[in-house]
Amino acid sequence: METALLGAALLAGCLLAVQASANLQLNRAVGTPYGASTLQLGVATGLLAVLALATGALGVLARTADVPVWHLLGGLASPLYITSGILLFPRLGALVTAGLFVTGQMFASLGLDSFGLLGLAREEPDAGIVAGALAVLAGITVIVRGLGGGVPGGTRTRPGWLALGLVAGAALPVQGAVNARLRAGLDEPLTVAAVSFTVATLTIAALLLVLTATRRTPRPRLEGLRAMPWWGWLGGACAAAYVTGTFLLLPAIGAAVTIALTVTGQQLTSAVIDHYGLFRMPRRPMDASRLLGLALLLGGAVTIQLS
Repeated sequence: METALLGAALLAGCLLAVQASANLQLNRAVGTPYGASTLQLGVATGLLAVLALATGALGVLARTADVPVWHLLGGLASPLYITSGILLFPRLGALVTAGLFVTGQMFASLGLDSFGLLGLAREEPDAGIVAGALAVLAGITVIVRGLGGGVPGGTRTRPGWLALGLVAGAALPVQGAVNARLRAGLDEPLTVAAVSFTVATLTIAALLLVLTATRRTPRPRLEGLRAMPWWGWLGGACAAAYVTGTFLLLPAIGAAVTIALTVTGQQLTSAVIDHYGLFRMPRRPMDASRLLGLALLLGGAVTIQLS
C-alpha cells in the first residue's frame, strides 16, 4: 500500500469531525437540522458539479442510463449521516458521537469485506481483525458508560440516540461501496461524487418540504446565515472530499483498512475538538474513562489496519 493512500484515508477521517462541527453552525443559523443538511449537501453538490464541468468529466453522465439503478443510490447515506451528526453532537459531544459513528463504520466495513458484498473482494477476517473489532466495541462501551448526567435528556434513558449514531456510521462504508460500483461504470470520480451528492440533496430537500408542510420542523431562517462564521460553510467541502476519497480508496486498500484509518483520524480530531471546545462546541475535557475508550478505539483500528 502506498503511504499517500494511507495518509489520504487518515485525512478523510479528520474532515468528518470538522464537517460535523461546521454543520452545527448552519443548524443554529437556519433553525432546523433538515434545512442545514439541505444547504450543506447543496454546497457540496455545486462544488463537485463545477469541478466536474471544469475538467470535462460531466460528459459521462449519459452512461448512467446503462448502470443498475442501485448504483446511483449511494447518496442516500449522506442525509442520514449529516443530519445525525447535527442532532447528536450537541447532545452527546464530539467524541461520543464520533465513537458511535466509528463503531457502526467498522462493523459494516467488516461485513462488506467478510461476505464480499456490493462488489468488494471477499476477505475472511483473521484473528487480528476480530480482536480489533472487539477492541472498538469495548472502546465505545467505555466511552458511552462514562457519559455523565449532564447529557440532555439522560443518555441512559435515550438508547435511540445511540442507535442512530451506529446506523448512521454503518451507512458510510455502504455508501463508499455503492459509489465504487458507480465509478466502475462511469470511470470519472468527480462525476460519481456529483451524482451521489445530487441524489443526497434531492432526498433531504424532499424530506424538508414534507416536514415543513406538516409543521414537524420550522421553515429555515435564511437571514440567520449573515451572522454565521465563515467556517460554517466548510461542511460541504469536507463532505465532498470525504465521499470522493473513500470510494476511490475502498477498491485500492480494502474497506477494513480504509475505515480503520478514517475512523482513527475522526476520533483523534473529535477528541481534540471536545477537549478544547473548538468550533464553538461545549468543552468536555478528557478524563480517565474517555482516554481509555479512545485508546481502545484507536488500538482496534490500528490492529485491523495491520492485520
